[in-house]
Amino acid sequence: MTPGATEGGDLLRDLAPQVLARLVRTHGTGQFDVCEDAVQDALLAAHGQWPADPPSDPLAWLVTAARRRYVDRIRSDSRRRDREAREALLSAPLHPLATGADAGLSLADDSLLLLQLCCHPALPRPAQVALTLRAVAGLTTAQIANVHQLPETTVAQRITRAKRRLAELGGDLPRPRDAAERLGPVLDVLYAMLTEAHLTTDGTPARDTDLAAEAIHLARLLHQALPGDPEVAGLLALMLLTESRGPARQADDGSLIPLDEQDRTRWDQSLAHEGIALVEATVPGAAPGPYLLQACIAALHAEATDTASTDWTEILALYQVLEVVTGRQNPTITLNRIVAEAQVHGDGSALGSLDLLEQAHPGLPRLDAVRAHLLERLGRNAAAADAYRRAARATRNLAEQQYLQQRLRRLTQASA
Repeated sequence: MTPGATEGGDLLRDLAPQVLARLVRTHGTGQFDVCEDAVQDALLAAHGQWPADPPSDPLAWLVTAARRRYVDRIRSDSRRRDREAREALLSAPLHPLATGADAGLSLADDSLLLLQLCCHPALPRPAQVALTLRAVAGLTTAQIANVHQLPETTVAQRITRAKRRLAELGGDLPRPRDAAERLGPVLDVLYAMLTEAHLTTDGTPARDTDLAAEAIHLARLLHQALPGDPEVAGLLALMLLTESRGPARQADDGSLIPLDEQDRTRWDQSLAHEGIALVEATVPGAAPGPYLLQACIAALHAEATDTASTDWTEILALYQVLEVVTGRQNPTITLNRIVAEAQVHGDGSALGSLDLLEQAHPGLPRLDAVRAHLLERLGRNAAAADAYRRAARATRNLAEQQYLQQRLRRLTQASA
C-alpha cells in the first residue's frame, strides 16, 4: 500500500491500530498507555513528513517511528523494561479468537487483536467500549460521546481510567479462552463503529465508508472465528444490509435521503443479498438476540421494493420483541418502534407514544425529526415547522441538518 492509495488521513487511521498492536505485542499490555502515546507521536511525524517525502512502505515507516518514540519515552520516564522480556513478547504468535472446534482459525489481524485486548474483562463495559473505539476505530472523544450521547468529559475520563487500569493489569496478550467473556463488548464496539459510520458526528462526510468497511472487515473475521454464534452473524448481516443502502442515502447536493424516499434500485444488491442470506441461514433455531433481531428488520426492508410494500406489521412485532430483549434500556430502539407503529396504527397513535418517550428521555436525538414528519403528515404544519427547527439545531451532522432545513423550507413555502 502506498500513500497514494487513499487519502493521507484515511491511510493513517487504517494503519494506526496495526502499529499500536505491534507495539503492545512487543512491550506488553502494562505499557499500553506509553505505546499509544508513541503511536500518536509517529502519526504526527508522518502527517508532517509524508506529503513532501512519502515512504514506499507506510506501515514499516510508522512502526519504526513509533518504536523510536517509545524508546524515547521510556528513557525520559525511566521506565525501561527488561530487554529479554520484550524480545519474548515480540516473537510470540498472535492467538486466534476462538475456542474448541473454532480454534483452528488463526487471526493474524492486528486490529482484531487490539480490539480483544481493549475489551479486558477487568474493565467496566463502558470503559471497554470507549477505549476500543479510541484505539481501534480511531474515533475522537467527541465522536464517541455522540454515539453514546454522553458529555465529552465523561468519555475522556473513561478512556484515561481504562488505559491506567490496563497498564496496572499488565499480563499477556489475549488467549483463545478469553474469547467468550470478551465477545459482548467486542460486538458493542463494532456496533458503535457502524453507528458512527452510518451517520457521522459532524457530517464531514455524512457517512464514513472507510470506517464502515473496517467494521465489516472485523465482523467478518469474528464470524470466521465464531461461525456458530448467532449474534456475531446477526451483527455482520446488519452491517451488510445497512451499508447496502449507502449509494442511495444522499442527494446530489449532499443532503440525506430518508429510507422512504430512497431509490432502492441504487442499493448495493450484492451486499443486500449477502445480508439476507446470512439472516436466513442463522435464524432457524437461534435465540432472538438484539443484533440478530435488528438484522431481521433490516432484511425485511431490503426485501421490499418500496415503503408501501414493506411488511410493517412484522417489523413492529420485531421491534416489540427487541424492546423486551434489551429491557427497554435503549430509547433509540423505542423511537424506531414508534416509526413502525405509525405505519401500522397511524400517525396519531405514534405521536402519543412519542410524547411518552420524550417524557422519559428528553433531548433524545432524532425524536424531533420523527415528530416533525408525523405532524407534517397530519397537516399540523406550524407544529411540524417548530419540530423541524429544533431537530436541525440539535444535529451536528451537516448533511442531516441540510435535509431538515430543506423540509422546513418546503413546509413554510407550502403554507405561505
